[in-house]
Order: sequence, then C-alpha cells, then structure tokens
Amino acid sequence: MPSVAVSSREKGDLIMLGIGGFTPLDGFMTHADWEGVCDGMRMANGLFWPIPITLSTNEASAATFHTGKDVALVDSDNGEILATMKVTEKYKINKAHECATVFRTTDTEHPGVRMVMQQGDVNLAGPVKVLSDGGFKARYRELFLTPAETRAKFELLGWAKVAAFQTRNPMHRSHEYLAKVAIESCDGVLVHSLLGNLKPGDIPAEVRTKAISLLIEKYFVPNTVVQAGYPLDMRYAGPREALLHAVFRQNYGCAYQILGRDHAGVGNYYGPFDAHRIFDEIPKDALEIQPMKIDWTFWCYTCGGMASARTCPHGDKERLLVSGTKLRKWLSEGDPVPAEFSRPEVLDILREYYAGLDAHEKVEVKLSGHSAR
Repeated sequence: MPSVAVSSREKGDLIMLGIGGFTPLDGFMTHADWEGVCDGMRMANGLFWPIPITLSTNEASAATFHTGKDVALVDSDNGEILATMKVTEKYKINKAHECATVFRTTDTEHPGVRMVMQQGDVNLAGPVKVLSDGGFKARYRELFLTPAETRAKFELLGWAKVAAFQTRNPMHRSHEYLAKVAIESCDGVLVHSLLGNLKPGDIPAEVRTKAISLLIEKYFVPNTVVQAGYPLDMRYAGPREALLHAVFRQNYGCAYQILGRDHAGVGNYYGPFDAHRIFDEIPKDALEIQPMKIDWTFWCYTCGGMASARTCPHGDKERLLVSGTKLRKWLSEGDPVPAEFSRPEVLDILREYYAGLDAHEKVEVKLSGHSAR
C-alpha cells in the first residue's frame, strides 16, 4: 500500500478523528468542504465546522495515488502506520486564502500561518480507519482520555452540567479563578490540556499537567475537577480555534466552554475578546455547547483577592494583571514572581523546569499588546 507521511498537526487531527473527538467527521475534507469551512464555516453538507481538517502531500507523491484506492498514513517521526484512508479526491488550495479567513492574517510570523504555508501543495480527501493513538496513551497514561471516557467519568461523578477549561499553559491564579467561577454554577470543570506541539517558548505538557495536578489537589474541592488531555497541536487561530474547541468539547460531554481573555491567541493578531464575540456571530443552531464569557481577571490589592472587570470598581494601579506570557517571561529570566500571581507549589515546579533548560533551549519571551498590560 502506498503511504503518506503525516505532519504533527495532521497526526493530531487524525487521532481526534479516530477517538471521536471530531465526530461526525469521518475523514479529511474535500475541496468543497475546505472552501465552505474557510468562507462560511459550513461543510458542503451544511455541517457547522470552523477550521479546515485537511491532509496534504507533495505533487510527486500525489501523482502516485489513485482515487478509490487506499493509502497508509504514516507518522513522519517514527514511521508508525497510524491509519488507512480511501482517497476520494486530490486537489490544490489557495493557502493564503485559508490563512486570511481562518487566522485573519497571512503574516508568516504567525505560527499557524507558517504551518499552512509549509504544508504540501496537494490535499487528499477521504474517510479514514484509524489504527493507533500515536503513542499518546503510553506517554500520558490516565491523562489521555477519549470523549467516551470523559463522559463515563462525568456520569460516575454524577455531573450533568460540565464546563470545559482550555489550557496550553500551567494554571496561574487567573485560570484558577475562572475554573472556580464555573464550579459555582456547574457540577464540575474539565481542565482540558493540549498535549500536542506548541510554539517555541511554551511550557511542555509533562511540566504543565504536573503543575495543574498539584494545583487541583491543593486548592480545589475534591471531585469538582477532572483533568484530561487531547492530542492536537495548537493552531493559534484565536476566535476560529475557540469555536473548534467548542465543537469537540461537545463530544467530550461539556455543556459550557469557559472563555477568558485572548482564547487561543498569539501576539497582537486578535483582540483580547474576539473569541467572545465570534460566538455571537455564528448561527444560533451551530452549537449546543454555550460560551461562559468572563472579562479581564486580575488580583486587586484593594479588594484583597482575584476579581474581574465586572466585579472590581478599582483602577489599574490597584490591579495585578495575570497572563501566561508574563509568567513565562519572569520564569525564563529568573525574575521573582509575585505571590498574588501564582500558587507557590506551581512556581516550584516551573522554576525547576526552567532551571534544567540548557542555554540553547531558552527562548526569549516578549510582551506585546494586551499581554503586556
């Protein structure tokens, strides 16, 4: 059987197809699906979907594949056969158009744009039969849960109303506050950590999830939080990625998705609450899951605790704004971190990680836009 080497991003998408995370998709999108998703967030059959799920290869390889025939999808890192796919269509796309519609920019400094522009020139469409979880279960053990497994956990806990909290960072005090706000009105929260690849400078999943586990153990009421992970790479698509998160969180059994500041954003490409607004722009029947929108959150020295712009009347001088970018910058440069910013047990784990990095592994973290406030 001829084979196609899949990229890290495609591998994550493929595994989500296999475990039911991308239900009801059964494979990689056709040209009509790609076009409809880019231009109107609808597939050719009318299904709402916010980001193209595509597989690409180079022109020479594509010429050897025939529609109606099966190909093996192979992990480009280790050669493992991840799936088979019946090729139903071969097509080319306007990559710049995909970037402009999905990422709202064609700037190749944007990590998601760069990912699309570097992919192969020919897309392959077709249904897949997934044969592997790509090693995620072996690597993350009980953390890597399928949608069927999270739903079973919620049922065992007696949870009927669950909120999803998305994170690619360790949870600092602001994240903790968001999760606890959700717990006040829901049965529990799914802290759902990205396990795939990130941009340079972001904190790897093993370190991040260890810190989150300790935070949950020390600072949350038992049986109010389930921590799990999913196998995607970050696209950093901001508002569109917030919608993708909502789509697959429905499959994981969640009724709400928590939306804080700059959900799935990067740099200055999106406004701090663009991901809030996009949920008001889509058709009302597009999603069953509902957004739980929360304003700027910070430590207020006058209030004496965490607060949001909706609950705190004090000015900027009284507020310590908390962001993952700011925390990474302080830690990477060995600067002190205010106690109001992050729990000490979390900081201990993160400082140990940064202390163990070699000089060539350290990436300069720059503050810009709303992350610098």
